[in-house]
Amino acid sequence: MSGKADPRPAGEGTTSRARLDRGRGALGPALELVHTGRAPTRAVLTAELGVTRATAGAVAAELEALGLIRVDARPGAAAGSQGRPSHRLRVAEEGPVVLAAQVHADGFRAALVGLGGRIVATAPGCETIDADPAKVLGSVVEAGADLLRQTGRRCVGAGLAVPSAVAEPEGLALNPLHLAWPAGAPVREIFAECVRSAGITGPAFAANDVNLAALAEHRHGAGRGARDLLCVATGHRGVGGALVLDGRLHSGSSGLALEVGHLTVNPEGRACHCGSRGCLDVEADPLALLTTAGRDPGPEVSLLQQANDLLREEYDDPAVRTAAEALIDRLGLGLAGLVNILNPDRIILGGLHRTLLDTDPERLRAVVADRSLWGRSGGVPILPCTLDHNSLVGAAELAWQPVLDDPLGALAG
Repeated sequence: MSGKADPRPAGEGTTSRARLDRGRGALGPALELVHTGRAPTRAVLTAELGVTRATAGAVAAELEALGLIRVDARPGAAAGSQGRPSHRLRVAEEGPVVLAAQVHADGFRAALVGLGGRIVATAPGCETIDADPAKVLGSVVEAGADLLRQTGRRCVGAGLAVPSAVAEPEGLALNPLHLAWPAGAPVREIFAECVRSAGITGPAFAANDVNLAALAEHRHGAGRGARDLLCVATGHRGVGGALVLDGRLHSGSSGLALEVGHLTVNPEGRACHCGSRGCLDVEADPLALLTTAGRDPGPEVSLLQQANDLLREEYDDPAVRTAAEALIDRLGLGLAGLVNILNPDRIILGGLHRTLLDTDPERLRAVVADRSLWGRSGGVPILPCTLDHNSLVGAAELAWQPVLDDPLGALAG
């Protein structure tokens, strides 16, 4: 399958090819197991795939021949262990990459990301976002193309994270409220055209940034091992949510599920961009914290950084503490409603919400437990997100998915 000559005797080569043919359908599942760290050895891979050791060996060898993983056939034995240690498996650090891009209210960032969620290189992002999505996406793709030229890496796809619901199957950004982009902008089509124009090969995808953060955290971060994972986060502006069910991102019938930013948590609160009042989107984001604490946002750094710095450096200030407690209570009210509806087995929080959790974890957990039926029966674990740039890593997951589904077909293309 790799096209290389087989130096083994004819009978042995035929047997090996037969094993690989039986395991052809296991290439994608095997790659995903290594990619997510769930198969660190060939013995674990064999057990997870439910195949013979010989078939698992043939599958691992083919993935190595494709340049996707590395097999260490002579790993050192752990102290006190008996028997020959199993071959160790890891993603190939020098293998192909995908282009990941993220656009948010305070700028954009481009990165090259390898298998395993490993960021290989990043480009400095701009600090202002043009109202024309084509100009912004052209710039972020060009930054990614520069990284590819500098590193000489093979690129097999591209993914984009945007702070908007992205409708499927058209790939339209329905509500890019914090970007001043037109509602319904065809971001996936624009992004794909920019990728092609830059000479970058592979398919291009686009999705909501918090959806992608949840996907990345489920595969590589704080959500690993969760069956039903709820992610809620506030980045530079607004609040988003996402749900991973049985290992797959739940995006609803048309990509619009979990618009949690428009849950009402304060009926007499601030006017929201959606036309309602007191939505989580305007009651629990960085701007809400700064204004509730009586601070005027400055232009020097992002709102997210200003809000995080305020909590970390001035929490002893009564005004800051009162503002933080108000945001925690509103966030907790929203989370409790989601717990009652979704019954997740884990909640992870990102952006400013992660900092609020770190600042006063018991208050937030108490609000959720007090306001949710499930909370009274033991509670739901609430954890901080652990990945840096998790939306970028999630955008990369979009681009890696065709390779995970069919390594041979994707790389041949």
